[in-house]
Amino acid sequence: MRALWCEGPGQLAWRDRPEPTLIEPSDVLVRPLAVARCDLDVAIAVGLYPMPLPMAMGHEVVGEVVAVGGAVESWSRGDRVIVPFQISCGTCPMCRRGLTNACQQVPPGAAFGLGVRNGIDYGGGLADLMRVPYADQMLLALPDDMSPVAAAGIPDNVADGFRTVAEPLRQFPGGPVLVVGGLAQSVGLYAVAAALALGSGRVRYVDHDAGRLAAAVALGADVEERPLDTLGDIRESFPITVDACVIDAGRDFALRSTLPCGHCTSVSGGAGPRADLPLQSMYLKGITYHIGRVHARATAPSVLELVQRGVFDPLAVAHRVVEFDAAAEELLAPDIKLIFARDT
Repeated sequence: MRALWCEGPGQLAWRDRPEPTLIEPSDVLVRPLAVARCDLDVAIAVGLYPMPLPMAMGHEVVGEVVAVGGAVESWSRGDRVIVPFQISCGTCPMCRRGLTNACQQVPPGAAFGLGVRNGIDYGGGLADLMRVPYADQMLLALPDDMSPVAAAGIPDNVADGFRTVAEPLRQFPGGPVLVVGGLAQSVGLYAVAAALALGSGRVRYVDHDAGRLAAAVALGADVEERPLDTLGDIRESFPITVDACVIDAGRDFALRSTLPCGHCTSVSGGAGPRADLPLQSMYLKGITYHIGRVHARATAPSVLELVQRGVFDPLAVAHRVVEFDAAAEELLAPDIKLIFARDT
């Protein structure tokens, strides 16, 4: 079968790979129908985010079940499914608590399209076929009235943006939200859309990029253009802030902009292996700072519920739909969000 591989910075190519097979009776095989480009995919493909290469690409997947293991009860051939990007068993103590990014039955960081973990390569979604373990627990049904393209980002970036504001808005109902945009470009905009869908009275979006600022305006945010490297002094403080900038200046600006006893979430560990945090000021203000990966499988059902209620549209974030076969040529295009789709 064909699969898209990144073989070095800027080196993307389709390669013939062994076709996956059912290994465990709890497995299914899925044919990807739509794969959204994660913000991290670009950083990996240009060498900004260090990953062992070569590696299979693609992890925001909606697909069709084409083969089913003997122990699978929930799925049949032809079912259309949303595939959360992290591997999770659904039954270990961490998974039962909703901490599905830390499943105890798989190597830490195990995921589709994000490299080999402890010698196991789960492959990527930009491929003709993929094996999904723990299928009864991992997969979600694609609603009949939702297209694969509309749901493609839910396995990661859409859920990631949603979780940055969902719990904080339960603590501060209707509260204003600040999103600092940047390299996690679609995640920041999904955070804008989710905050408004969840009842925030106002969302401020700060960025240096004209395209993303225009996209935020279209979603309903107030916007402010600021330079990427020195965001400068704050003009207003917020109970809820989101750092989707990735670089230290953006994170620090979000922290400075957080009200005492407010909540700040960073969607990235930054551009380097270490970072300096302004812990003393955070301590004195009593900020709750959250950093870590989204719990994709646990979060996706809440996102789907918002979409089905008609208050949150993943496709409202600026995007472009591209032919699946053009992924090698298009993956590094400058669009905010790309969705690679087959004719279905």
